[in-house]
Amino acid sequence: MTPVAPVALEVEDVSVRFGGIVALDSVSLSVSAGQIVGVIGPNGAGKTTLFDVISGARTPDGGVVRMDGAVVTDRSAVWRARHGMRRTFQHRQLFGALSVEDNLLVAQEWEGKSGGIVLQMLGVPWGRTRAAQRRARAEAMLEVCGLGEIRHRPAGSLPIGQAQLVELARAVVDGPRILLLDEPSSGLGPAEQDLLSRSIRRIQRDGSCGILLIEHDVGFVMDHCDQVVVLNVGTRIAGGSPEEVQQDPLVRSAYLG
Repeated sequence: MTPVAPVALEVEDVSVRFGGIVALDSVSLSVSAGQIVGVIGPNGAGKTTLFDVISGARTPDGGVVRMDGAVVTDRSAVWRARHGMRRTFQHRQLFGALSVEDNLLVAQEWEGKSGGIVLQMLGVPWGRTRAAQRRARAEAMLEVCGLGEIRHRPAGSLPIGQAQLVELARAVVDGPRILLLDEPSSGLGPAEQDLLSRSIRRIQRDGSCGILLIEHDVGFVMDHCDQVVVLNVGTRIAGGSPEEVQQDPLVRSAYLG
């Protein structure tokens, strides 16, 4: 019997209201480790609001968010990030003055396990060991995301496509449990989209991280996702395999038609 992957993320009956406007109305979904789930829907469907709730940027008016079975609805975005949730943004948020490689190294500094630069300058072995581990992780992700040749370039000098790949590498360099990707293919050319696809699939194959993505490119979602959730005006109108979603008459009428 094939073992069932643990559920990394659960969203149960989440609702958000802005005054009299219902942004999300009792939306539910789940993402297991090693699974890719896509969220699609027209503009104004509530996709970004859903990501804000999941990542801790917004507290819902109702419903529950769980990470690895534990309720985190009232936990901050920082707490969630430090416990394994990572989010990329449609508008890149890189450290522009730092090199590509340094962006990946800085992303690991929150752990506070290297002993800092003082221990490294004093030659304390523990500090050197942790620094070596961080560099090894960064090296691995540079290779996975095809960024080795531009590792020393300032991140702020990169075109949109390469910047998107750097943000992905930075998000996963320390092995998250949950990865939220906001429009990951936006602005990518064919070669960069191919690199993105291969990178996401390699992350998935590792089996420890659940991936939830928002994407306007329906073809990208159908090609990459195990499950697809469709939102329309804040309501979940469908969910299932890509094949099931594409054949759903309500989805075709509201979005795909």
